[in-house]
Amino acid sequence: MKNKVITMVCVGGVGFLGLGFMLGKNYEKISTETISHAEHILGMSFSPAEKDSMIGNLERQLQSYEALRKYTLPNEVAPVMAFNPLPKDFSPSIDQQALDWNFGRKSVLEINEIDIAFTPVSTLSTWVKNGDITSEKLTSIFLERLKTHGDTLQLLITLMEDEALERAREMDREIQAGNYRGPLHGIPYGIKDLFAVKGTKTTWGATPFKDQEIDETATVVEKLDEAGGVLLAKFTLGALAMGDVWYGGVTKNPWNLEQGASGSSAGSASAVSAGLIPYAIGTETLGSIVSPSTRNGVTGLRPTFGRVSRHGAMALSWTMDKVGPIGRTAEDNAIVLAAINGKDEKDRSTIQAAFNYDAAKSVKDLKIGYFEKFFEKAHENDKRVLEDLRELGLELHPVELQTSVDPSGMSIMLMAEGAAAFDELTRSGKDDLLVAQHKNAWPNLFRAARFIPAVEYIQASRQRAILIDEIHDLFSEYDVIVTPTYGGNQLLITNLTGHPALCMPNGFGENGSPTSITFLANLFDEEKLIMLGKAYQEKTEWEEKRPPLFIEN
Repeated sequence: MKNKVITMVCVGGVGFLGLGFMLGKNYEKISTETISHAEHILGMSFSPAEKDSMIGNLERQLQSYEALRKYTLPNEVAPVMAFNPLPKDFSPSIDQQALDWNFGRKSVLEINEIDIAFTPVSTLSTWVKNGDITSEKLTSIFLERLKTHGDTLQLLITLMEDEALERAREMDREIQAGNYRGPLHGIPYGIKDLFAVKGTKTTWGATPFKDQEIDETATVVEKLDEAGGVLLAKFTLGALAMGDVWYGGVTKNPWNLEQGASGSSAGSASAVSAGLIPYAIGTETLGSIVSPSTRNGVTGLRPTFGRVSRHGAMALSWTMDKVGPIGRTAEDNAIVLAAINGKDEKDRSTIQAAFNYDAAKSVKDLKIGYFEKFFEKAHENDKRVLEDLRELGLELHPVELQTSVDPSGMSIMLMAEGAAAFDELTRSGKDDLLVAQHKNAWPNLFRAARFIPAVEYIQASRQRAILIDEIHDLFSEYDVIVTPTYGGNQLLITNLTGHPALCMPNGFGENGSPTSITFLANLFDEEKLIMLGKAYQEKTEWEEKRPPLFIEN
């Protein structure tokens, strides 16, 4: 009887929505009884005549599934339908202007290596440019810290020591020859190990792929290389971009080694927090930059969907995956975003848009809102942020987050796309090799997603279009909106609509772990997030805090 139910739920009519794979070509004939059992899963009811009339079409659909499954789809192949977050009558500016960072001159004299390890990119950049420190010296400092603390935090997949040192020497030679590429020239960095880099493993944090090598390099890595970056390491992620559990262990929070780093950009955030790398690249589908940035007390920027290419990155959800920086400060995030921003012909979801940050602009020109209702029961650390902003002379306007559609139903899109991205993993049974096997782990979620009808997936997509327009209208009234990081359902909503978010530390909880506040802006308005984020961080000092266990040689 179980097989009969499974056969029926292939009704979706889209290749990734059936479960006929469990039966192969020897599935039992579909009957009206099969359909009766499946009605409960679909939440629908059909008459006996309607059930009988369906049988032929359902059997032909199963044949279609079998035809589709004869071809093995690599993860990097995206659907022909590309998600576009742009609402009606809106397009971003493509007028790219010269960037004004205004870093100034900061002395490196008599500073020790521990202090260097926790120094923001903006300052390191000035030192390297002016010859106060070499890229090779910087690289050596961070390599030693990675080798010393990487095992403790369980955050390292691949250490690229020889390649990094040679690259650093090359960057030093370029500076000596008068060829300066910009503020990331000679600055070490790391990436989440779902980005492909030729000659390295790309494990996706999962046992079935732990020896995988992909013969290409992700666009984001190529862009950072062009900017003069020095790639040191590939960091852990929760298996297939969920949580902090990977095939080799659990990535740790440097502030509390009894606690995981959260995820899925676990290794990237943990490494920045512990001063093992100046900045790292993460990804977010539904909180994977925001959550580890919060847990580890660092600053994470989730850019607008489509601003940064995902070519060469593992796909989980083609309509929700985003690539962004995790660093010490909002300003550091801006420096990295400027380098990785841009349309990429290899990723049809990318959108050409300017990023025009100007340090000379006044934060007092911003119109700032805050989700008043979310602050009513918020942590005291969050409420204090509002007071800090008011003390800067800023006026805050109460805002209510309301939508005519229920965003919770749209989460089926992520589940269905994830199941499609890892279709072969499920059908082959290799999902049993993943470490996490609880009810809400990927193996079970992917199996359950096979029961999502294609009609409901499309209806969710249509309602998502309404959500995009409504959130755009709301955000168009303000330059920045302040929210508790996990306030209400804003995290789900803004990930569905593709809006950018800046997540920054704002104190510590009772357990000693960091807490965070989040600033939101309209599509492609990241420079406004950086303006307010920088002002907040200049007033406070939370981004300067260091985990006590990692401030000794």
